[in-house]
Amino acid sequence: MTKVKICGVRDVATMQLCASLGVDWVGFVFHPASPRYVLPEQARRLHESVSGGLTPSRVGLFVKADDKTIEHTLQTVPLNVLQIYDSVERAKEIRSRFGLPVWLARGVKSALDLPARADIDGYVIEAPRQDGDDRPGGLGRTFDWALTQEWKAPAFWMLAGGLTPSNVQNAINASSAPAVDVSSGVESRAGEKSHKLIEQFVEKARIRG
Repeated sequence: MTKVKICGVRDVATMQLCASLGVDWVGFVFHPASPRYVLPEQARRLHESVSGGLTPSRVGLFVKADDKTIEHTLQTVPLNVLQIYDSVERAKEIRSRFGLPVWLARGVKSALDLPARADIDGYVIEAPRQDGDDRPGGLGRTFDWALTQEWKAPAFWMLAGGLTPSNVQNAINASSAPAVDVSSGVESRAGEKSHKLIEQFVEKARIRG
């Protein structure tokens, strides 16, 4: 079954919905430029709103964050995974410093952009950065999913960028992704999650094609 991550969770009701649906990961965005930004204290309240602690796993998203920022966040809210927008070298430093699994975001234009070796614990494969982008990430854009069809992935990876309830099943079939990551594709407006769209996305992602 394809695994699902709902990124940019900001309210208790959405956190609890994700838990009830058996979502594998929820993402907390610790990047101030994002409309999905949460403070560590807000993320802690979300974390505490779901009993059991581990399901769904908590992923913290950081963009070129320094050690002090990450350390403060981890002292405030438990995280299971760190999702990093930075260089491979910096991602390795963060993994060594904090001892948590690290996923590195990788924008893909062609098959040559796909990682060939396991530099890190996992990869978030998404559309590449474009001129004029004010923050990293897929930003609701897709790329040629077939690029990953024959890719011999060296580590765990998930498909991100531009996924919605209407295209996620096709994306999984085209890419052979073991997991999918959605944010804006399940929102009614920027930063506001739609419970109906989340439910539809999870259902569609788990349909075997």
